[in-house]
Amino acid sequence: MFKKLYQIPLTLVLAMATLFTVQAQEALTYQTPPQAITDLVDSDPTPLVSFSRSGDFMLILERAGNPSIEDLAQPELRIGGIRINPATNGPSRTGSFKNVILKNTRGGEERQVKGLPENPRLGGFSLSKDEKYVVLTNTSSTGISLWMVDLSTMEAKKLTDEIVNAVYGTGITWTPDNQIMFTGINPNRGNMPIAPLAPSGPVIQETSGNAAPSRTYQDLLSNPYDEALLEYFMDSQIMMVDLDGNLNAIGKSGMIKSIDLSPDGRYITVDLIQKPFSYLVPASRFPYNVEIWDIEGKMVKTLAEIPLDEVRPTGFDATVTGPRSISWRADKPATLYWVEAKDGGDPKVQMEEREIVYTLDAPFTSQPSKLAGIGYRYRGIFWSDDNFALLNEGWFSSRQQKVTRINPSKPQEKGTVIIERSSDDIYNDPGTPVFTTNAYGRSVLLRKGDDVFMTSEGGSPEGSMPYLSAFNTKTKTENILWRSQAPYYERVAKVLDANATEFVTLKESTDIQPNYWLVNTRRRIAPVQITQFAHPYESIKGINKELVKYKRNDGLDLSAVVYTPEGYDPEKDGRLPVLMWAYPREYKSAAVAAQVRGSKYTFTRLNWGSPIYWVTQGYAIMDQTEMPIVGEGDEEPNDFFVEQLVANAEAAIDFIVEKGIGDKNRIAVGGHSYGAFMTANLLSHSDLFAAGLARSGAYNRTLTPFGFQYEQRTYWEAPDVYNTMSPFMNAHKVKTPILLIHGEADNNSGTFPIQSERYYNALKGHGATTRLVFLPHESHGYAAKESILHTLWEQHEWLERYVKNRQ
Repeated sequence: MFKKLYQIPLTLVLAMATLFTVQAQEALTYQTPPQAITDLVDSDPTPLVSFSRSGDFMLILERAGNPSIEDLAQPELRIGGIRINPATNGPSRTGSFKNVILKNTRGGEERQVKGLPENPRLGGFSLSKDEKYVVLTNTSSTGISLWMVDLSTMEAKKLTDEIVNAVYGTGITWTPDNQIMFTGINPNRGNMPIAPLAPSGPVIQETSGNAAPSRTYQDLLSNPYDEALLEYFMDSQIMMVDLDGNLNAIGKSGMIKSIDLSPDGRYITVDLIQKPFSYLVPASRFPYNVEIWDIEGKMVKTLAEIPLDEVRPTGFDATVTGPRSISWRADKPATLYWVEAKDGGDPKVQMEEREIVYTLDAPFTSQPSKLAGIGYRYRGIFWSDDNFALLNEGWFSSRQQKVTRINPSKPQEKGTVIIERSSDDIYNDPGTPVFTTNAYGRSVLLRKGDDVFMTSEGGSPEGSMPYLSAFNTKTKTENILWRSQAPYYERVAKVLDANATEFVTLKESTDIQPNYWLVNTRRRIAPVQITQFAHPYESIKGINKELVKYKRNDGLDLSAVVYTPEGYDPEKDGRLPVLMWAYPREYKSAAVAAQVRGSKYTFTRLNWGSPIYWVTQGYAIMDQTEMPIVGEGDEEPNDFFVEQLVANAEAAIDFIVEKGIGDKNRIAVGGHSYGAFMTANLLSHSDLFAAGLARSGAYNRTLTPFGFQYEQRTYWEAPDVYNTMSPFMNAHKVKTPILLIHGEADNNSGTFPIQSERYYNALKGHGATTRLVFLPHESHGYAAKESILHTLWEQHEWLERYVKNRQ
């Protein structure tokens, strides 16, 4: 018999009914869910680990807990698609660390960093090339300073005052002679602009007939004062500081977007934002110049003048014209490479050689050289040396991925395609390469002759079983060197030697907290546990977890992860209320859509939005419930969205009921973002569920008319699809209670808070049972502890009334 933690007195049920009496508005303070759920939220977060390049040691970074609502309520500027804390000149919403421990990988010894600032909020960790020092940032209530840790003494010291400009990234980089380059606040930028008491005139936008379709972005510029603020906070100066804190300015100031040091430390590429700004797209798409400076800050060359990216063809395979993805070759002292589209950035244009990759060597006086031509969109290059590199390309519409082995020293030679596959196909994914560090301190491929070492998720019909392999780029075959074994989910975290025989893994199981282990396949000795991170959720350690498989009515294989309370036996304990949680995804292949994703051996990890909390309240949970939407060939998945979505839900319900676990009349469905959109659609087009939970969703697709999620067509190209898929257009069909929750400051593209507001009004207007909760200061993901607990309380009360105690 499983634990009866969830029985509710009749008086509480009646109180809950009173609580949800229909009201126009409700003034309510922050609430907390049942203690069992609150205790799980209060669990200490597991530290993060960052390995040194050599792998000889790791930094254990202890995370701070959830911020308070007071922290989120600090002043915030939302301009140019950026959220800025004006007091710190940095991002307003970012995680931080409170402590740093160094741990030797092989010996296991730990050393504590001493001398850290009081009440630290640490970030931006960067290890020097010789691995003797670590530089990091500390954020106070008034600014961001640079600190350095000497790893020989484990002493931390402050290097700079609060002069770091982190509005668009810090650009922290070590030079070969152990100086630190970063973007600082321009000391001569003056005072912050003052808001005018009255506008000087109307805000006007004008177009001259050029089509400029764009997705719906949040936090855009809206007036000249916003422009002045963005220019002020982006105003930066490249700084160089040595280990003694001596500071020098490098080059001219400007609105610095990014900086990148050449591998030999002699040149810097600087991206400088230019005017005119745009009110239609974020700062990432504003005009910018790419300049090459020497290490003293002297201009060497303007490599590119990138125009405003406001006009772009439609489709997810569309891109900009001109140079993009400009980077330094990792295997050369100072060679730049980039890609340019030759099809005008338009995926509808048919070309055999759609894009060209160019290179340019220092001193940058010659013409660029063609390295390779490709037929898909460029996805990056993995460098090894002048004779070996892997060129990646892909095409979203067909989900195709291609990897080609090239010889950079012989660009006239056609490369050899070594991988060509569907990017969605996890059963045949050889994985991603393993990297090592070269003489420049840059990451390059770890290989042995024609073999490239790879790590793969190891997807299979039984779930993921990760592995390490040697992929032969001539024979296009892989030799599996090591594989995770049941009943564990284990993957390679860091390879330590040139032959990939010694490495560190991250090992976990259903109720075993992930920890790092040292593995040596050559010496054939037992793995050694390196870290001893404790299980953070002792109260749910004994719950049942199962990866289940079942079929849709058209024969498509589906899967989900089912959780039930500790000790639960369907025959003895009867049926349970069920919370089904899902996030739909589109596929171009039914065979790929049917693949099992995830593993039954992964650790049961909770986050603020997890549905698993309700296993403590006597619910069965169907998590990661597969909701594939398939459109093969010329057919688009969303042409069949509603019917396939309902069929997926029916199959999941049939399974959980036939297993004797779920009560068919007490099943709720929920999701976040596109999962909320899914929830609202299921309640519009079926009567399968007792209630719905929809967080931070978009419900009216006419408000995202130039595409959404995986939908590339515009509203005007596929109006029936947009209307059919919009819960707002089908609000009159909803007869099932639905709870809407939304962050008041949601900055995710498309999920404006007005989406929930208007949907609620539509539901209310048609007599639906619904409740709308706006969380102050919260973005697309919720952060403040008060908000998280209140969200869980709202969901709990809804589930208790409309699902568990459904009349």
